[in-house]
Amino acid sequence: MARMKTLDDLFLHTLKDIYYAERQILKALPKMAKAAESETLRAGLMAHREETQGQIERLQQVFEALGKRAQGVTCEAINGLIEECEELIDDAPEPGSVRDAGLIACGQAVEHYEMARYGALIAWARAAGKSDIVALLDANLAEEKAADSTLTKASREINAAAMKQAA
Repeated sequence: MARMKTLDDLFLHTLKDIYYAERQILKALPKMAKAAESETLRAGLMAHREETQGQIERLQQVFEALGKRAQGVTCEAINGLIEECEELIDDAPEPGSVRDAGLIACGQAVEHYEMARYGALIAWARAAGKSDIVALLDANLAEEKAADSTLTKASREINAAAMKQAA
C-alpha cells in the first residue's frame, strides 16, 4: 500500500480500490446470474451488471476531475468476497433456492462493502469541497443501496423456499 500522508492520498487510494472492485464485480455478476435458479434473482443480477458499467464510467469521470489516470489497485477484500461466491457455487452445484439464498448473501456482502467505500469517499470529497465528485459518487451509492434493497426483497421468497427445500 502506498504511503498516505494526506486525505487526498487516502481518497485516491480508496478510489483506486473501488475502481478495481467494480471491475471485478462486473466480471463476477454474469457467473452469479448463470448460477441462479430464480429468474427474479438472475434478472436483478444482470440489471446490476448494467449499473456497474455505469458506475465504472462515473469513477473514470472522478479520476478525470482529479487529473489522474483511471487505474485500480488490487483489493483483497473484494477478491475474497468474490472467491466466497465462487466457492458457494462449487459447494452447492445443484440449482435451487438454497444456492440462490447463498448467492443473495454473497451479493449483499459485496453491496455492503461498496456502500462502505462510497460512503467514505463521499465524506472525504465533501470535506474537500468537491461537490462535482460528491454528485458522481452519490449516484453510485444510490445504485448500490437500491441493489441491496432488491436482494433483500428477493431473499424473502427465496429464503422461505430454501427452508422448505431443506425439510
